[in-house]
This record gives sequence, C-alpha cells and structure tokens, in this order.
Amino acid sequence: MKDSIRKIIVWLMTAEARAVLRKYKPKIIVVTGSVGKTSTKDAIYATLSQRFFVRRSEKSFNSDIGVPLTILGVSNGWSNPLRWVQNLIEGALLILLRAPYPEWLILEVGADRPGDISRSLAWLVPELVVATRFPDIPVHVEFYATPADVVKEELAPVVWIREGGALIVNGDDSNAKDIPVKPGVSRLSFGFENGVDVRGSGLRSSSANRMPTGIAFDVSFGGSKSHVAILGVIGKGHAYAALAGIAVGVKLGMSVAEAAKAVQDYESPPGRMRLIAGFNGSVLVDDSYNASPVATEEALGALVNIPLGRSPTGEPRSGRKIAALADMLELGAFSIGEHKRIGAIASKAVDLLITVGVRAKGIAEGAREAGMPEDAIHECQHGADAASYIVSLVQGGDVVLIKGSQSMRMERVTKSLMARAENASKMLARQDAEWLSR
Repeated sequence: MKDSIRKIIVWLMTAEARAVLRKYKPKIIVVTGSVGKTSTKDAIYATLSQRFFVRRSEKSFNSDIGVPLTILGVSNGWSNPLRWVQNLIEGALLILLRAPYPEWLILEVGADRPGDISRSLAWLVPELVVATRFPDIPVHVEFYATPADVVKEELAPVVWIREGGALIVNGDDSNAKDIPVKPGVSRLSFGFENGVDVRGSGLRSSSANRMPTGIAFDVSFGGSKSHVAILGVIGKGHAYAALAGIAVGVKLGMSVAEAAKAVQDYESPPGRMRLIAGFNGSVLVDDSYNASPVATEEALGALVNIPLGRSPTGEPRSGRKIAALADMLELGAFSIGEHKRIGAIASKAVDLLITVGVRAKGIAEGAREAGMPEDAIHECQHGADAASYIVSLVQGGDVVLIKGSQSMRMERVTKSLMARAENASKMLARQDAEWLSR
C-alpha cells in the first residue's frame, strides 16, 4: 500500500514539475556521478548565485521524488500526508498563478537501482550536465550486473543535453573524461592533470597552530589564473567540487577570478570531510554521510596530509591519526575484497584503526595482513562502542576521521566526540526529526 501511495505522489509531483518547467522555462544544470555530487552541486550554487537567480536541490534529494521537489520549491513530506497535500497545492498554485522563478536550476540526480535516472528522470532537458567521478567499484554496484552498468545509468543525462549546451566533465577521471557527446554539444574539462581546460594546481592543506583549517589551491583557465581557499574542510573531493563550480561559472561568462572568489563562499554539506572541534582538544574529520571504496581511500589520503597538532597547553607533539571506519554497503560481490583493500591502505595512513560493523572486520583483517600492529586495531560491533573507546584515549592534537555507509549512522559517533555537541543539529548529517527517530 505504501508503495502504491508513493507511486501516485511521484506521478502527481512529476506532472506538476513538468508543467512548471514548461511555464517558466528555467535553464537546467544536472549534476551526476558516483562520487561528490552533493558537494559539486553546492559549489556550483555558490559560484552562480553571485550573478544569477539560482535554485539547487536540497541536501541530497536526487531521486524521482527529490528532483520534482526542487523544481516545485517545496519540502520533503516524509511520512506526513498533510505535507504532501500542501506540496501538491503549492505546485498547482505555481502553475496557475505567476510567481518569481529561478533562472537556473541545479539538479542533482542519483541512481540506487537500474532505471532510477534513465527511466524516472528522462523528461529533463539540461543546458549543462556536470559529471563528477566514476570509480571502478561504485556504490550501489550490488544492484547492477557490472560496475560499467552503474556508470551507464549515471551518464544517461548526457544524451539529454539540448543543442548548444555543454558537458562539464572531470578530466582526471578515466571513466569520465572520454564520455562522447552528440553534435551541437560542447565539452569543458576540469581537474589537476595536464590537458584539462580548468586546471587546479598546488593543492594543499591550510593550517593554524599546526591544526588543519581547510584547503587551498590555484586555478587557471585560458591564460588567466586565480587562487582558491576554502575553510572548514579537507580532501581533494572539495577541490574537485570547487573546480567544477568554477568551470560552470566560466562557461556562463564569469571570469576565472570572479568564479574563484565566488566559490570560496561554498559551504560544504554536512558529513563530507568537514573539520569539527573534537573532545579533549582533538580535531574531527566528519565524513560520516556515506562511504564507498574510492571515497574512503581518498579520505585516508587526506588524513595522511593533515599537519600534526599540539597538546592542549601548546607544546609541540606528534598528534595521532585515528580512523573510525564502518561498513561500506551495497558492494555485492566486491565487498570482501574492497574492505580488505581499504584496511591495507589504512595501515599506512593511521596510527589507530577502529572498525565498526560486521563487514568492517575485513578492514581490520586487511590492516593486519598489511603489517599493522594488533594493539593499533580495535574492532567494534556498534558505533556507540567505537565512540566510547575513542573518548577514552583521544588527546589534544589527535585528528580523528569518522566514515561509514549511510545506514551505519556514523554521525552519532561524530556527535559523541564533538567538543560542543549542542551544535550537532547544524553541523552533522541526518539531523532531521525523521532521521533522528530511526
């Protein structure tokens, strides 16, 4: 019954959304990819909102219901039937009356299962498609015949680009950079490697008092060069998001300097490599929103490059790198091998490894096989156990990475380790009443 009601709501909301597009004729930017969609969408919004009237998908609403919600400018009704009725009324009024409407829509699209994009959202006609990254072993792969089928699904919007539009693609990604486009559609690439159009260089972690504060890098395009500094986050993923935002900006007529300045207002979404003050003078790297092998590998790489900290009284000391890594779900037949591979990477990246969940035992096993000492590995069944263990040993200057798949709810671990847990509702993922009740 619930599934039938959902289908009816999706059909009605989609019909209204299509009518709104026909009436107001906004230009559409679709953001797709297996990694970094939400951060990229938010970076594009930060860039374009300095010049244009723009609306973006809220949070990670990228499904057959999330996209219509964005187009109609209404909120998720979750399990509240009155909220859904109100949404439909507001959508009808938007169609019947005349209201101010954005010039550009930035729509994130995502796929959990076959057809989520190619069938459910094929009515979109984007001006631009931004393709982020497509790892060899993507999340949700267990629902597809092969990893290539996941990429094919997520690239469906490329064939929908209207004539005169453009594909903006991560030129560092071997699975993305050679995506074909139809005649009349141009291509613009971004990344850090030679040969891309919008090129970043000199990526580094910024710090103060030997504690991490953010990232910085230079960007160049067509002979022009500028500098980008983003506070409160670490990791190459945020640099890629910023480069994508700059690429969209220059495609729409902004100078490199203007786009680079605008993207610095980008506020990273919760749970994506955010820096948070931690318990007892530590620093938390909250990457708890979700986890895939490529994202976890990248998070560990960022941890390696973070400068070490100081003690609470200011004396120089070697702060430790600590990682709390939970199950990576929806990997199907690749699960065992990928968890062990991540464990081997973690053994070289951290001083202490805490695993959470049944599948994450493979991370611990992989770390042991790679030579990590037994006393540097601690296995937990639940996040609460991991939080208690870390609280018992964390010191000033330590940097703690927290990461796991969505259903592992690792944001609860982050909350337990925050210096000011009262800020959790503003800083962490999944703090809506609907999520907190689960």
